[in-house]
Amino acid sequence: MTNLTKDFFISLSNNKLLNTNAKKWGFRLGADKFVAGTNMDSVVETVKELNSRGISGTLDNLGEFVSEKSEARIAKEEIIRTIEKINEENLDCHISLKLTQLGLDIDQEFCMSNFKEILETAATSNIFINVDMEKYVHYLKALDVLKNIRASYPNIGTVIQSYLYRAESDMEQLKDVRIRLVKGAYKESSQVAYCTKEEIDRNFIKLAKKRLLGYTFTSIATHDHKIIKELKSFVQKNNISKELFEFQMLYGFRTEMYDELIREGYNLCTYIPFGDDWFGYFMRRLAERPQNLNLIVKDVFYGKDNKLKRQPILLGTLAVTSVLVWRKKRNKKGEAG
Repeated sequence: MTNLTKDFFISLSNNKLLNTNAKKWGFRLGADKFVAGTNMDSVVETVKELNSRGISGTLDNLGEFVSEKSEARIAKEEIIRTIEKINEENLDCHISLKLTQLGLDIDQEFCMSNFKEILETAATSNIFINVDMEKYVHYLKALDVLKNIRASYPNIGTVIQSYLYRAESDMEQLKDVRIRLVKGAYKESSQVAYCTKEEIDRNFIKLAKKRLLGYTFTSIATHDHKIIKELKSFVQKNNISKELFEFQMLYGFRTEMYDELIREGYNLCTYIPFGDDWFGYFMRRLAERPQNLNLIVKDVFYGKDNKLKRQPILLGTLAVTSVLVWRKKRNKKGEAG
């Protein structure tokens, strides 16, 4: 059942029509629990509050389904403005971006040109840029861009997805590059990726330990308290400096763990997505953890006083109800099978 629910939300995340309409809906589906705002000005105070607690951030100006050069140029300018705002407000955070936002699917040279402009702007303010990895169809092209550009820009890093079979060999090729280690948020073929949670978790731990024994900074991105506990024990046992890594968590997830990690002296970074192009990201978060749907249902139907809203937002009501009906049908089908 969990896999069916995950597949459902992944399919929604890839729906361009829903993604386009979501920009008109705003945060009516409860996305504000996991997306910090629709523009940079709306997230500045969020970053400042986290910084005041000793927590750094990485900002992702969300964007998907870029098919026109004009869209890629707009994304580039928005990211540059975000970098300038970070510098202006003296925020403790860096940038995460997707190369498809900058035109990777349109023309690789065009994408690299946009990317270089961003990196030049970031370099003047000593701001780090992290390249998020996307679906496997974009993976090799993204690695190629990084290979061609990273020698000229030391302020760049990328992501290793532990569900990929080739993750360890690619990590070895990037041993001198700052990386973020994640499990992976997209649905991939068994020809290129592990498909069970046990296999993915096992590879994640293996890669994390191998990376921690090196000398290049690593962001360990997980909310799994069991994995975090195991890695903390590994760090202590091997006398690994806490300055060589950070734990990283998504905005809105496992917030009860933030202050505990800080008190224990670990570096902590929060991945903070924002922008009106939020739908695909939001659906992938529900795919990773379908239990979050319960939070969304409560947000749509109930107010802060825990009383039923008199006029629930129609769009949110219909959307959530349809998902619940779909889940009920799947349950019945599973029981019948």
